[in-house]
Amino acid sequence: MSTSITVFVAKQIITMNRSNPVGTHVAVRDGRVLGVGTLEEVAAWGEYDLDDTFRDHVLVPGMIEVHSHAFEGMTGAVPYQGWFDRTAPDGQILPGLRSFDALIDDLRRLDAEMDDPDEPLVTVGFDPVYFDGARLDRTHLDAVSLTRPIFLFHASAHLATVNTALLTTSGITRDTPAAGVVRGPDGEPNGELQEMPAIALAGAAVSKLFRVISREDTIWNFGRMARQVGVTSVGDLAGQLLAAPHLVERWTRIVNDPAFPARVTVHNLGSSPGSDGDFESAARDLAALRATQQSDKLRFPGVKFVLDGSIQGWTAVMNWPGYITGTDHGQMLTVPEQFVDWARPFHRAGIPIHIHCNGTATIDLAIDTVDQLLREYAWLDHRHTVQHSQLTTEAQFRRMKNLGMCANIFANHLWYWGDVHYERTVGPERANRLEPCGTATRVGVPFSLHSDANVTPLGPLHLIWCAVNRLTPKGRVLGEHEKISAYDALWAVTQGAAYQLHLDHLMGSIECGKYADFAVLAESPLDVDPLRIRDIDVWGTVLGGVKQQAE
Repeated sequence: MSTSITVFVAKQIITMNRSNPVGTHVAVRDGRVLGVGTLEEVAAWGEYDLDDTFRDHVLVPGMIEVHSHAFEGMTGAVPYQGWFDRTAPDGQILPGLRSFDALIDDLRRLDAEMDDPDEPLVTVGFDPVYFDGARLDRTHLDAVSLTRPIFLFHASAHLATVNTALLTTSGITRDTPAAGVVRGPDGEPNGELQEMPAIALAGAAVSKLFRVISREDTIWNFGRMARQVGVTSVGDLAGQLLAAPHLVERWTRIVNDPAFPARVTVHNLGSSPGSDGDFESAARDLAALRATQQSDKLRFPGVKFVLDGSIQGWTAVMNWPGYITGTDHGQMLTVPEQFVDWARPFHRAGIPIHIHCNGTATIDLAIDTVDQLLREYAWLDHRHTVQHSQLTTEAQFRRMKNLGMCANIFANHLWYWGDVHYERTVGPERANRLEPCGTATRVGVPFSLHSDANVTPLGPLHLIWCAVNRLTPKGRVLGEHEKISAYDALWAVTQGAAYQLHLDHLMGSIECGKYADFAVLAESPLDVDPLRIRDIDVWGTVLGGVKQQAE
């Protein structure tokens, strides 16, 4: 007989609720958890249906990715030219390219397959930092075509490399004033565009890319890819809904569809990186969006600002002594003295502020700004967050703790760029401090872990693996003393992430009253060999009590 209560039985339930840490049964009604414990304990809620689908699996709280991007949903829809293999939403493996010759051959193939000779050839995922020898420039791409515009969007999403045809059609010359237009020894643009003010000059290519990003199938695939890796709440941390309000209807219709397999949080950009804006109006618009368009599945928890670029692109802004190349190439994407004025309207409106800071100098700027805002307008539970927080020092973490700030740590950098940082960008000592989860734990700063997908693939088990093992592809352990336990890493992608979103009363643990959101795993990440954590099979998720099996 069917009842309104379902009891799921599992080999083990890891609740991340410290007062009731484990169980074997969880009772669910109306999409929420009634209780966790033994069958006898949860049966106290009344008549139930027993679901033993997960009798041989482990349940953990649905994992939460605060900082990714809807870009992840377009994986495979735009040609991929990264170094590492990637998985598309349909499970197809997109092979990495490990040489310039392979890259150029692939571009020639793509060029030959295109009909319109004037259509830009756009690819994603390339990162020159992995290749030895001369850095890719327009002359390499000119060998593919002198007539078709070519645009390679780097893996970091902070740089692009283009050919002469694209420079010409976009009107980018030696006299173009944008700081990110890199010039060669002859003073002419060499084809590298750094940061969005320069990248945006390649209008036709950027428009083609962003049309794909905002497509309906991209949003659907964003949710599907979350389900594949055990994520029940996935975040787009560069939302465009303030700049493009016509997209609000699309997002609300798709995400609120019962078939959409995840909850979504969208942190909209306060302004395009590197540009000014009307922040009073933006804060009012975001407050209105939060008041009228939020649901249990779609939320707009805060605003996002981008202060600098990427470490591996040498555009993150570093304190002394800068990069080990001897030159500080950092590019500040705001006027430091003005940032407090940008952030103030959101703080006053009670809107949490998430601040992209890769370099140590911009971390200082974020902390100083929050300090000033709190002196002006008290807010004891703001949870303003430093995003990426890659090289945060212990002194910076102490200030963050005292100000009530959070950190979202980009743990995947340890694997994808750890060797690069050790050898080429910041050197051994600072590379051993990269993604300092251990220091954040010791100081007591609340933190989560993120993938920045599609910069790196969506997947919290890989984030946990990185934070626990701190291994690089060359076998280095970057910072033995920055390792954290598997429990603390799992906490970061569940309770830590929920806290950062001001949603820890609804998600992040399996306990009475919270959403019945679970990740279904073949094994416990707390019990397997730490080196195997990223290889644990994911059955799928349970979202609001509804089973969502991975495809």
